[in-house]
Amino acid sequence: RRQAQMCLRGPPYPVHECPIYEAFRDGRIHRANTEVFWRKDGSNFPVEYISTPMQDQQGNVIGTVVAFQDITQRKWAEALLQRTNEELELKVRDRTAELQQANEQLQELSELKSRFVSMVCHEFRNPLNNILLAASSLERYDAQFSPDQRREYLNGIKTDVERMTQMIDDILVIGKIEAHKLMIQPTSIDLVQFCQSLVTEMQLTADWQSCLIISRHRHLIAELDEKLLRSILSNLLDNAIRYSRDRTPIKLQLLKRQGQAILRVIDQGIGIPQEDMPYLFEPFHRGKNVSNIPGTGLGLNIVKRFVDLHHGQIHVDSALNVGTTFTITLPLHYPTQLG
Repeated sequence: RRQAQMCLRGPPYPVHECPIYEAFRDGRIHRANTEVFWRKDGSNFPVEYISTPMQDQQGNVIGTVVAFQDITQRKWAEALLQRTNEELELKVRDRTAELQQANEQLQELSELKSRFVSMVCHEFRNPLNNILLAASSLERYDAQFSPDQRREYLNGIKTDVERMTQMIDDILVIGKIEAHKLMIQPTSIDLVQFCQSLVTEMQLTADWQSCLIISRHRHLIAELDEKLLRSILSNLLDNAIRYSRDRTPIKLQLLKRQGQAILRVIDQGIGIPQEDMPYLFEPFHRGKNVSNIPGTGLGLNIVKRFVDLHHGQIHVDSALNVGTTFTITLPLHYPTQLG
């Protein structure tokens, strides 16, 4: 016969593929567990059958004994085991991904800690050395110094102490924000008067070039945290001074648009390299073109965090050797339902 039997799934298959008749051909035991038996009602159940050859006294195969067994429970258990294994594998993959992400975060924290330690050592070493040198000079040559020379050394010490104090304050502020312990306290502020007072105050305490305040408004009232706003503008104005060419004017522009206050700090300085832009607000990051200029890399990170606390936005436009514009957009009315 060309066909041995009907495959239990329906279609026929040749004799040489039938496990039962394979026992006739090679005289070995054959096992199959991938077939089903069909009931009269059209349902089926999985079976396993073993085809064992029967031999005469001369060793010739004269028949086979086929034993069938219902393996429904085994197949159910195998399916359950496979499903359980797949679920476990999925959980293992998810857990592995979580652990990998946690490891990456730990690596980032480790790198951040290393950068922090390096920054602190570097930024504190210079003013401490300056203070030590000034103190030693005053101790050794005090009698030879004129009053103006003594005043110059003392002012240098004061400047270096203030610089270190500011760095410590910046670090503490970031720590408070990370711990969610810095609370915003918005009050009604006249931005025009506030900016005029801030610029005047900063010009009295630093060797500033011209800073031009541009505003079409005589008054611009907004609900902002005065202390945080002072830090935002002070950092941006300090950067504009630090990275500008000598004596080039700086502009502080105030606008009002669709219920928002817009503040722009515009300089004509060295600009920011394009490759540094994605990392501009990361803590301790400093541009490739400012390595010879003192700084901690914390100022812009603090600015960004304070702007976020006001539910505002910050945008930067910059071109190398042309200048930089920082644009701060803040709601005129603090959204207390979000705060």
